[in-house]
Amino acid sequence: MFTEHTLESAPPASRRLMEATAKHLGHIPPAMARLAESPEMLSGFLKATGIFDQSTLDPIAREVVVMTIATRNGCHVCIGMHSQQLESLGAKPELVAALRDQTPLGDERLEAIGTFTRQLLASTGAVSDDELAAFLAYGYTPRNALEVVLGIGTYTMSTFANRLVRA
Repeated sequence: MFTEHTLESAPPASRRLMEATAKHLGHIPPAMARLAESPEMLSGFLKATGIFDQSTLDPIAREVVVMTIATRNGCHVCIGMHSQQLESLGAKPELVAALRDQTPLGDERLEAIGTFTRQLLASTGAVSDDELAAFLAYGYTPRNALEVVLGIGTYTMSTFANRLVRA
């Protein structure tokens, strides 16, 4: 139902985004080729991802947020892509496996961000004062708490879209 677009078949407004991705990655991921059907979706996701990547959360912590959402939402393409991203960041194979399997992470600070992400999702943002305090007790900040919300928004959009287009 959703076309896996090429640079030639994509809507004109998606082409420059696809070209930039091809230049950066050396290829256009199939998921992106399908999201190109909507230049607005593709642009929104890329912008939100860029903003999340600029947050003060360290790269591994950001990936814990992403993998928590991807596994919760059953986005297998996201799980695969972000497992590779974790590996490229030097994450231990045990961490990647634990995130994929939704088992304890073996790192208290990373576990805290995964737990906080799940609590935010379960409560639609209305975490308790105790839950927020537990997150902050691991050295995270109120700014980081809001950055987790940004990650949830960004990667909920991504996982839903990828599942919709059968990426």
